[in-house]
Formats: sequence, C-alpha cells, structure tokens
Amino acid sequence: MARESYNTRTKEIVNEEIKYFKNGFTIKELKESLDSKNIKIGLTTIYRTLDKLEEDGIVKKYFDENNITHFKYVNDCSSERHFYLKCIKCDKMYHIDCSCIDDLSIHVLKQHKFSIDTRNIILSGICNGCKNFIKL
Repeated sequence: MARESYNTRTKEIVNEEIKYFKNGFTIKELKESLDSKNIKIGLTTIYRTLDKLEEDGIVKKYFDENNITHFKYVNDCSSERHFYLKCIKCDKMYHIDCSCIDDLSIHVLKQHKFSIDTRNIILSGICNGCKNFIKL
C-alpha cells in the first residue's frame, strides 16, 4: 500500500525555498539559504523533508563525482519524456524536454530489449559555460 503524501509547514517552507535554486542545490546550500532568512530547520529535518519530496516527485537526487548529494527541483515538469544534463565540472543540472528521447527509447527497446524510464535519465558531460572557461 502506497504511503499517502502529507504537507507539513516545514515541507511547505522547504518546497518554496528550493524553487529558487535553478540548477540544483546541496543540503548545505539549502540550509545556508534558510538560515540567512532566519528560518531555523535542523539538518535531520531537511534530510527527511527532501526524502519525502523525492518520493513525491518534486525533487530529483543525484551525486557528483565526489559523492556529494545534490537535488534538483523538478516538480514544474509537465512532460514524462524528459531528461537531465549534468555538468561534471560545475555540477549544474539542466532539464531537457525534447522528443529525441523517444527515438533513443525506441532504439533501446528494439535493439536491446530494455525499456527506459524516461523520467530518470541523467546524461553527464561538460556544459557550454565550463567548456568556454576551459578554452581560455
């Protein structure tokens, strides 16, 4: 039996705060942002709240190359066929809503007999900003 989602004041506060992080955030960054606004929420509560928000499909959790947990607000995505691009240099994550994922899904299903969950695809690479910075 699925657990029903419920709202608490803390969950509402965290849910509103994470919308300001356009390219993802760490728990440390979220805690610092809340503290700067005099909103006192403990780290354990933040972890628990983010776990609930992930279960509800509001945030996506991913790890950088140093195994640091990052989160990305994704609740504003209305499409089931999307994916994310994650820069391995700056750790920013970009939401991509593009039909090209359909072609990849069909290919993988036909050629490799594997069905892709298109809600959970993260492709790693280097973003244009970091690529331009490296050339300098």
